[in-house]
Amino acid sequence: MVDSPDQAGRKLVIAIDGPAGAGKSTLASRLARRYGYLNIETGAMYRALALRAIENDISADDEVALCDLASRVRIKLEPTIQGNRVFLDTVDVSNRIREKDVTEAASRVSVHPKVREWMVRQQRAMGERGGVVMEGRDIGTVVFPDADVKIFLDAAPEVRGNRRYMQTIASTAVHNPASVMNDTSDPRAKAMIDDMRERDQRDRTRANSPLAPAPDSIVIDSTSMTLEEVIAKAEAIIDSRLTSRS
Repeated sequence: MVDSPDQAGRKLVIAIDGPAGAGKSTLASRLARRYGYLNIETGAMYRALALRAIENDISADDEVALCDLASRVRIKLEPTIQGNRVFLDTVDVSNRIREKDVTEAASRVSVHPKVREWMVRQQRAMGERGGVVMEGRDIGTVVFPDADVKIFLDAAPEVRGNRRYMQTIASTAVHNPASVMNDTSDPRAKAMIDDMRERDQRDRTRANSPLAPAPDSIVIDSTSMTLEEVIAKAEAIIDSRLTSRS
């Protein structure tokens, strides 16, 4: 099971979707702090389940075993200034779930329809009272099709791969992604770009909840944008929605 936040009153549900490496987590974290909302990082939930599968020697391709495992784990997201801390049962796995083996396993775990159905139930429970910024691959299309704000954050795979590369070598976000778009001199950069393309293909063509913008979502292409420009555009979209409700 997943711990649900105890929130009073009905606030907005903000859905942020997009491919891997688009910057969804960073944007969601900043927006959650700006509006005093809870940031629900759905990707971390899949990663946590994948980690537990690795620990129990369960194949990421075994849907039945994964669903049984899901029924016995507790995933908790604890917001901090630096972003969410992720707890698997009582253990802080925030750093462990970002490692390569877990990342690869999570991508495979997430394709199973029954696993996704279980995750959707947990995510809806967490966001049913509003006051959340929820990011993932299918929030605006499946988890919260009636979300108050839907943003689809995208960028060229070269940019997304280089962002991950820069995070790896410097542990900092790239604020001017266009300037490193063609920097593939390091084999690690090329490998990450290739990985982005493979994940895009897998996410966009899977039978259950394929990655795609909701018809009523607003697409932000951050290929040539700085982080601050992306945040400013997203805030303008949310502020407009808040104004229309007042």
